[in-house]
Amino acid sequence: MNALTKPTPTELAPAAAPAIDLSRYTGAEKAAIVLLSLGDDAKKLWSVLDEEEIKEVSQAMATLGVVPSQVVEAVVQEFVQKLSGAGAIMGSFEQTQRMLTNILPKEKVDTLMEEIRGPAGRNIWDKLANVNEAVLASYLKNEYPQTVAVVLAKVRPEHAAKVLAELPEDFAAECVVRMLAMEPVQKDILEKIETTLRTEFMSNLARTSKRDSHELMAEIFNNFDRQTESRFVTALEEKNRDSADRIRALMFVFEDLGKLDSGGVQTLLRAVDKSDLALALKGASDTLRNLFFSNMSERGGKLLKEEMAAMGPVRLKDVDAAQARMVASAKELAARGEIVLSDGKAEDELIY
Repeated sequence: MNALTKPTPTELAPAAAPAIDLSRYTGAEKAAIVLLSLGDDAKKLWSVLDEEEIKEVSQAMATLGVVPSQVVEAVVQEFVQKLSGAGAIMGSFEQTQRMLTNILPKEKVDTLMEEIRGPAGRNIWDKLANVNEAVLASYLKNEYPQTVAVVLAKVRPEHAAKVLAELPEDFAAECVVRMLAMEPVQKDILEKIETTLRTEFMSNLARTSKRDSHELMAEIFNNFDRQTESRFVTALEEKNRDSADRIRALMFVFEDLGKLDSGGVQTLLRAVDKSDLALALKGASDTLRNLFFSNMSERGGKLLKEEMAAMGPVRLKDVDAAQARMVASAKELAARGEIVLSDGKAEDELIY
């Protein structure tokens, strides 16, 4: 272009910024990002949401973690087409509770936060499905058979079967009879049952349930580096082999990612940092490496292998840290229902 030539608009336009991939965020998470970025100005938006929507967005907000400013900008652009100067935001239980306190009565906020922190699920029936059948049966055996029939008709059949098996035989038989003769339940009656379950059962469960100590210890062991983990497991085996075996069975380690199906591996590949993937696979078994490579494009697999080769020798501590981050990502995806993590039990196996 010479000095007398007028530049075209295309020539003057700055290079387009790389597009932000928002596919990893659900609709509820995007809504939570927008509401967090608006802060107190979001009160009117909160007021037009119904209770189930508030629960869903609150759940997403409470577990959101750090959202980069570029993602905030991209998400808000989907709603308002323009955003400038947005900073990173943090979604947490505390931040969510503070915001809800500004728009809802304290009793309602306490109920919502108890449900968010309690067994996972969008509504009361989802949450009951995550309650141990013996615990649920212990509560229901003191209710009217008709009420129990309504509850068991609303939860998943496999969970209802386990609960029935825990109830006294005569009482369980009466509940089955009521279920067989059940008419459609009126909305106001169903709402009363839901309210009772939420206030008398789930709230008490959230306050009084004691977490299994072996589950807690398994999570602690999962965060050890490989050498420390081996040292503690060996020491525990000498003192209490049964406990060591239980903890080992509850632990989800990097090699357990080999139990993912192809769809799960591909979902995880989209979610993890590529530098973590290369470093983590440096310390993986050939079987696990092949699983990941087989779920990548030929070009993607070639580039990853080249990156791994270019790394040369790497520290075991760095490999452990990268593998731990990938396991954490897998658990987050599983919590959102995007992948299924198998614990190796027969009931988790897939039949094709």
